[in-house]
Amino acid sequence: MLTLDLSGKLALVTGASGGLGRVMIRTLADCGADVVVHYAHNQAMAGQLVREVRAKGRQALAVQADITDPAAVQAMQARVAREARDPDIVVTNAVIQIFPWKPVLDEGLDSYESQFRSCVMQNVLMAKAFVPAMVRRGWGRVIGINTECTTQYAPGQSAYTSGKGGMDRLLRVLAKEVGPSGITVNQIAPGWMLTDRDRTAGPADPTEPKGYTEHVPLRRRGADQEIANLAAFLASDLAGFITGAFIPVNGGNTMVAI
Repeated sequence: MLTLDLSGKLALVTGASGGLGRVMIRTLADCGADVVVHYAHNQAMAGQLVREVRAKGRQALAVQADITDPAAVQAMQARVAREARDPDIVVTNAVIQIFPWKPVLDEGLDSYESQFRSCVMQNVLMAKAFVPAMVRRGWGRVIGINTECTTQYAPGQSAYTSGKGGMDRLLRVLAKEVGPSGITVNQIAPGWMLTDRDRTAGPADPTEPKGYTEHVPLRRRGADQEIANLAAFLASDLAGFITGAFIPVNGGNTMVAI
């Protein structure tokens, strides 16, 4: 029987209090990992997750940081090392959301800057802070949460996809650079997943674009748990020979060309 055994590992998830992040934290803990719950603003949810994980018999630490600020990320690294240990697994999930999306000619410059900071610079800063310890150990996992939008090129998505596209290129280069040290770097590209927010809103949620599932070969929206399942797999030894991958989890809505 194959099992996703992360016992003895420490996983840090940025944006862990968000819809996808909280489920990844719970799933990684269910697989045996201790966790670091990063959050930006939602301290209440971060605290709840810490209590849930500790109830499972795992160690948990909540940390607040601006993941676009070099000093804040370095301070987070120092605190995690001091109060826990160096993480074996880092999941870069946090992102600055932009609503509404606008055409290129109308989108504000600040939107492009915020996406560069939260998608590209977050990954640069997190790599600089946490990957050196992985290199010293000769083992590590970096998992970036990208998006199906990166390969859709839909009108109105330019700021978001320019940031996520830069993230993609950065992490592919990082995969080649740190591979010789036993570190894998992969990306998960979720589709429009169902999260707690959707479950609270119910089936009549007016924000749901009409016709989305009509273009999904599996004819449904995915669930947050399906992203967490892949994150746990990529974090495990079962995925030890997978690196540099960009994996859509969207029911076939987009298919990466070869």
